[in-house]
Amino acid sequence: MAKFKEAQDRLFKNVFVCRSCKSKIRADPQKVRQGKVKCRKCGSKQLRPKHKEVKGAGGKK
Repeated sequence: MAKFKEAQDRLFKNVFVCRSCKSKIRADPQKVRQGKVKCRKCGSKQLRPKHKEVKGAGGKK
């Protein structure tokens, strides 16, 4: 995980993930909410922000 602000911004700021093909896209959040941005790979307009947590980090003992 990123420890300083610049790295955090580089990894997560304005980065969205396509819900269909899971490709990453950097775009303006307002345009994503308005539906003006679509995935380059599959053409879908269903995008979500990139998760900031590490996958599967909490369940193991």
